[in-house]
Amino acid sequence: MKAAVFHKMKDIQVETVEDPKIEDARDCILRVTSTAICGSDLHIYNGMVPQARSMVMGHEFMGIVEEVGPGIQNLKVGDRVVVPFPISCGTCHFCNMNLPTHCENSNPEHYGPEGEIVMAKGAGAGIFGYTDIYGGYNGGQAEYVRVPYADYGPRKVPDNLTDEQVLFLTDIFPTGWAGVDWADVKGGETVVVWGCGPVGIMAMKSAWIRGAKRVIGVDIQPYRLAIARKSANAETINAADVDAVEVIRDMTGGYGADVCIDAVGMEADRTVLEKALNVVQMEKGSMKALEKCMDAVRRGGVVSVLGVYGSPYNNFPLYKWFDKGLILRGGQAWVHNYIDHLISLVQEGKVVLEDIITHTVPLSEASRMYDIFNNKEDNCLKVVLKP
Repeated sequence: MKAAVFHKMKDIQVETVEDPKIEDARDCILRVTSTAICGSDLHIYNGMVPQARSMVMGHEFMGIVEEVGPGIQNLKVGDRVVVPFPISCGTCHFCNMNLPTHCENSNPEHYGPEGEIVMAKGAGAGIFGYTDIYGGYNGGQAEYVRVPYADYGPRKVPDNLTDEQVLFLTDIFPTGWAGVDWADVKGGETVVVWGCGPVGIMAMKSAWIRGAKRVIGVDIQPYRLAIARKSANAETINAADVDAVEVIRDMTGGYGADVCIDAVGMEADRTVLEKALNVVQMEKGSMKALEKCMDAVRRGGVVSVLGVYGSPYNNFPLYKWFDKGLILRGGQAWVHNYIDHLISLVQEGKVVLEDIITHTVPLSEASRMYDIFNNKEDNCLKVVLKP
């Protein structure tokens, strides 16, 4: 089969690899009909999350069931499904606590209580196409993919919904929803989202659904801000032109936002000096976006962290968290917990997801699209690949 294979930093090629096979009674084999490039994939592409060996990329995908293991009773050949990006067994200690991203069975070589992913020790649940640290599973930017625990993860797609309407239930919509859910948005809040990429825009859409009074997006790319205004009906701030924190305070009577969501993570824009300091301090990327969120949120407010951070950081503003009495929450989204409700929102027409797609291309163009997406060229916000 054809697949997008990571070889080394900045080197992803579409090539022929071995077809996946059933390896466990709870596996299924999926023929991929649509898959996407995620901002998190760029962390591997740019070497921010290390991967030594070649592997098939991609954790946002859906398709048609081609084969099922003998332990699968709820799926059959021909079913059309969408697949959550975390790989979870559904039966372990943490899955029973409704914490599927902490599944203790899907990442046997690197799982543990430490969370020391920098040392490749003690990571959480497995993730499709997201390095050996998270299980070493081949991903879905391919013609076929093996799906473990297929009786727990995949969800059947209603016949009246297109791939584009539901593809983002794999990751970015549940992730955006998580940022709002973790902040316990009940209605009437001012929610500021740092980063108007796909996850950020999904967080904005989610904030409106949960009853936010005001939704504000912050970014430095004009085309992303324009999509946030059009797709999520958000007010926007260009942080390249103004001090976004001061603007947010001015917009909120001097208090700050009730909720700030970091949808940027460690690959925030950095100066040459900041990059040099990262090298000296052995840090990957920057926690600038998180610092801005903690500055811009009101006292007693909530900061939800959806952007990925892959190293420790010196000068973490612990004093600010303490003095302002903030709630700080983050992590991989609990897709399994949210996906059924979110499918119903799509089916009922309460949210539109596909309006953020800017490029739909054959899988064969994956290498080129990684480069365009990474370099923020051609107003590229979200790429869908068709195997």
